[in-house]
Formats: sequence, C-alpha cells, structure tokens
Amino acid sequence: MKIITWNVNGIRACIGKGLLDYLREADADIVCLQETKATQEQVGLELPGYIQFWNSAEKKGYSGTAIFCKDEPLSVNYGIDAEEHGSEGRAIRLEFPGFFMITNYTPNAQDGLKRIDYRLAWEAANREYLKKTDAVKPLVLCGDLNVAHEEIDLKNPKTNIGNAGFSYEERGAFSELLACGFTDAYRYLYPDKVEYTWWSYRMRARERNVGWRIDYFVVSDRIKDLVRDVVIRNDIEGSDHCPVELYIDL
Repeated sequence: MKIITWNVNGIRACIGKGLLDYLREADADIVCLQETKATQEQVGLELPGYIQFWNSAEKKGYSGTAIFCKDEPLSVNYGIDAEEHGSEGRAIRLEFPGFFMITNYTPNAQDGLKRIDYRLAWEAANREYLKKTDAVKPLVLCGDLNVAHEEIDLKNPKTNIGNAGFSYEERGAFSELLACGFTDAYRYLYPDKVEYTWWSYRMRARERNVGWRIDYFVVSDRIKDLVRDVVIRNDIEGSDHCPVELYIDL
C-alpha cells in the first residue's frame, strides 16, 4: 500500500503548480493533505478513482485537511473528539478493515510561542484520541506535525532552540506520543539520514536546503515492521513543504 502526506499550503495554489500531475503519477492508495485553506465546494476537485473527505476550518482560507482514498472506509470521523479543538479542521480519521488512517495538521506555536498553551492542549487531547483509536486497531498517522523532533531533523538546531517547532515543550510532546506505543516510521528505517520536508520561502532556503523535517508518518508499534519504505519527495515542488510517501504492507 502506498500512502502520501503533503502540506499543500493552499490547495488551489498547489493545483496551479502541478498537484494533480503529481497525484496521477504517484497513483497512491491514500492521499492525505494538510493546510488546504479551502472547502471542497470552493475547489470542486475532480479526482477519478478517489473518494474525497474534507475537514475545513470555520475561518475562511485557513488550516484544513483532506483525505482521498480508493477504497470506501468503514467509518469516518472529523476532528479528535474534543469540542474545543473542532473549529480548525485539523484532523480526519478513516477506518479500514485492518487499520485506521489519520491525518493531522498540528497547530503552530507561532513566533514567540504565542500559541504554545493551545498547542500543548491540542497535543494532549490528540494523544488521548490516538491511544483510544490504537486500542481498537493499529493506526497510521500522518501530516504536518509542526515539530522537528531531534537536532538531526533541522539544518540549524543550535539557533532554533526554543523557537516554534523546536521548543523543548513541542519536542517533549512528540516524545510523549511515541512513548504511548507509536513509531516515527522514517526515523525507524533511517536513524542517521538527513532530509527535510519544509523550507522557508525566505533567503533561498530550499535552494540552499536549509530545512526542517516536520512532516511525518507515525505508526502503531505493532505494525512498524510492515513499513517497507518512507520516501521524502524533495524533488516535488508546489508548496513550501514536499510530499512524503509511505510504503507499507497493510
């Protein structure tokens, strides 16, 4: 099975930069998008062979997630079963016979960690939601989790300590999630590999490969040995993030 995650930073803009060509070429079983910044009705996306599920933010042009899949899921859930975190369209869960597929767009702590309290509250609620889901059947979680977990996951760790995405609080929350029975699939396969999934639009960061790895596939520990590969497609443009592809025997 092939699964894609991609923060498209505005799906309408990304369509104009080759999104559909990439999806046709990739021919994935499941496609998970974050930061869609639009409703399904606004986009009117035609994607033959795929069933579409969208969770858009109440605020127009902000946040949002979507999942496109070839097989009809057994059930669909929007959000993380926490009313206080339900307005920004940050999560979708699909149930399939052998696993749950979940996409997250984790809130950004923002400059000066202005939103760190909300971020950590979301992390705690989401962690409980994932634990409850995993108790039913194994899960595959993917998305822009807005954290570089270790120093290897960003180009300039020393100068970013305490900044949004590399604060001790956010990194600790990700460690806490993994300790609940989950595995960072890329780092499991490639403990020493240096690749990034996001680059600032400023100062030619992508051209210079001054990036961060903040887009993940996280799987239940009991299915980690079913992961065959995780490929960071840094050759694909169209967003400030690049797609990540998971190959797994599910």
